[in-house]
Amino acid sequence: MKEAFWTIYEKEGTKKVLASLISILVGLLVGVIIVVIVGLCKDTITGQGIWDGIRLIFAGVLCTGRDAAGSLTFGYNPQTLGNMLFRATPLIMTGLSIAVAYKTGLFNIGAPGQYLMGTMASLMIALGIPSEAVPTQLIWLLAFLGGIALGALWGAVPGALKAFLNINEVLACIMTNWLAANIVTWAFDVSNFKNLVENTKAGYIYKTSFNGVQTAKLGLDQIFPGSQVNGGILVAILFAAAMYILMNKTTLGYQLKACGSNRHAARYAGINDKGSIILSMAIAGGLAGGGAALYWLSGNTEFYWSTYQSLPAAGFNGIPVALLAISNPIGVIFTAVFMAMLDIVGQQLTGFTAYNEYITDVIISVIVYLSAFSLVIRMMLPGRKKAASAGSAPDSQPRDNAQKGDEQA
Repeated sequence: MKEAFWTIYEKEGTKKVLASLISILVGLLVGVIIVVIVGLCKDTITGQGIWDGIRLIFAGVLCTGRDAAGSLTFGYNPQTLGNMLFRATPLIMTGLSIAVAYKTGLFNIGAPGQYLMGTMASLMIALGIPSEAVPTQLIWLLAFLGGIALGALWGAVPGALKAFLNINEVLACIMTNWLAANIVTWAFDVSNFKNLVENTKAGYIYKTSFNGVQTAKLGLDQIFPGSQVNGGILVAILFAAAMYILMNKTTLGYQLKACGSNRHAARYAGINDKGSIILSMAIAGGLAGGGAALYWLSGNTEFYWSTYQSLPAAGFNGIPVALLAISNPIGVIFTAVFMAMLDIVGQQLTGFTAYNEYITDVIISVIVYLSAFSLVIRMMLPGRKKAASAGSAPDSQPRDNAQKGDEQA
């Protein structure tokens, strides 16, 4: 039993998972320390308030509110859990976007721009095709595929610049991010999709439910009543499984990873390195665009655009999701849910205590920082090699003497 434990423990994959778990635990502990320090320095926060803040950090997603006596209550909260899964949906897709590109040796910091382009394509298709003439299910599918297609096209741009001109993909992605922001601003500014029915929402685009287009609930509304969750979370999970199979079980995935490991060696082996780079970034862009489509096609979300369009946080948040998952497509599912849980916790801190949601931002930043040093954490994990060598030292001398005796004989 002990030998089996050490065999599993010494595996590189196990240590990677442990490093991520340690990063999460340290991040949560830092959050607890901040809660305590802020509570002690602020007169309006009592000892009970500090304790409430600590409990929300670890179990905020299960908080059901306050009872008649004013105490926090915890239990199964279907609305909060459903909203957590809804927020995790685009994070899974953008996390996959970062992870797949990283697996092929590329850093796709262009996910925000690809996400914006997917937003534009999916909303314009969903609202532009009249639902009186075309079935809403078909419109949804076309809008989803359109978001993926435009995201992939936008991701292929820095891929082509990298492949043919050897321009660093990070610089190219930053350029395409802001190009996307300006293109989306202009496109919606001249469109007729602006919400003019509600005068207070002139800067918003219609919800897709305005045209009868929205993601099917697939029975999830019965499991999580009152929440925003829909079938999009299942689609995102299917994409994660597909990316795992693609990268680990197919020839194409092997070629993409080989090109990422050593472009010149891959070319020598007969792999089209330029095509692999462009394809890798196109896949990454398509995933980010698909994440935007799943979020905005839910039917209950409103897209706000402004003259100086900001880059969406969902695109950048895919980076910590991929880092924490060690770029494993299956791991991305769990880390995306964890990040969405922290988002919910931030809202709970703001709603039920005197703290604010920025504490969870600090937690996330610490986790991301430690994830970047995962190799150092793995090196610090104890092993059995030293213990084994130390234990074998006393026996080495008798064996040496016996060997010498055999040679003399």
